[in-house]
Amino acid sequence: MSSLKEEDLKNILPENGPPKEEVYKYIEKYKNDLIVIKYGGNVFIDRNIFNNFIEDITILNKLGISIVVVHGGGPRIKRELDKSNIQTKFIKGLRVTDGKVINIVERVLIDFNKDIVASLKKKGTEAISINTKENNIIEVIPESEELGFVGKPKKINNDILLSVIKEKKIPIVSPLGLQKNQPFNINGDWAAGAIAKSLKCRRLLLMTNVEGVLDKNKKLIEEISSSEILEMVKNETITGGMIPKINTCLDAINNGVTAVGIIDARPKHSILFELFSDKGSGTLIRK
Repeated sequence: MSSLKEEDLKNILPENGPPKEEVYKYIEKYKNDLIVIKYGGNVFIDRNIFNNFIEDITILNKLGISIVVVHGGGPRIKRELDKSNIQTKFIKGLRVTDGKVINIVERVLIDFNKDIVASLKKKGTEAISINTKENNIIEVIPESEELGFVGKPKKINNDILLSVIKEKKIPIVSPLGLQKNQPFNINGDWAAGAIAKSLKCRRLLLMTNVEGVLDKNKKLIEEISSSEILEMVKNETITGGMIPKINTCLDAINNGVTAVGIIDARPKHSILFELFSDKGSGTLIRK
């Protein structure tokens, strides 16, 4: 890793990315560690953001950083269900998933997975599809009867992930799992959190379409401890859809993950700024 010469770095790093001298420092920091990056489906609707993400992931791979990518797909799923005139309801933010719906969900997520892998390949980065049809790594238990085929990760097959990483390739994971060969839909954050915990990774980054965690005055909080964030949930500074995200973060840092970042995926190179600059680019949550 430290064998990367200044000339190599110049060729790999974008002009509008973090300062090169800071990048040097942080490459050393992460070189023996694993990073799990979860990319929300809501962010991926915009193809420019998608392409920026592909570029950043390619750069991380060229720098020799070991990463696992978990993707979402909510908007694409909704589009396909709408096409088939299938109405679904949500319970606590989770889509009720019957036999017909799980077939559509699985197809959409695997198509999207292959889109990411193909886009990385075009950039010269080798990635491997991980989903319920090939290389499945997630064993699930049903979340509840009323939700149907919605699962919670029970066990992660680390060996498959680690063998892909060893080959300097990137595992691209769909938020799907199996119980006795039956596919289940998994909340993307849960899937990413379970993988991060199982691998005891250095960082879990949740890429989303908000700036990060905001205080009462709607100002970005750059770094926060788990006890401070629990206080914010209690006094309702943090509400709604951010609460399940925060629960995933807290679960991860209480189970072997060093820190979790909630990062805005919309600005260019936000992943690079988060990992390789002193300032970072979202909210970092530590124990």
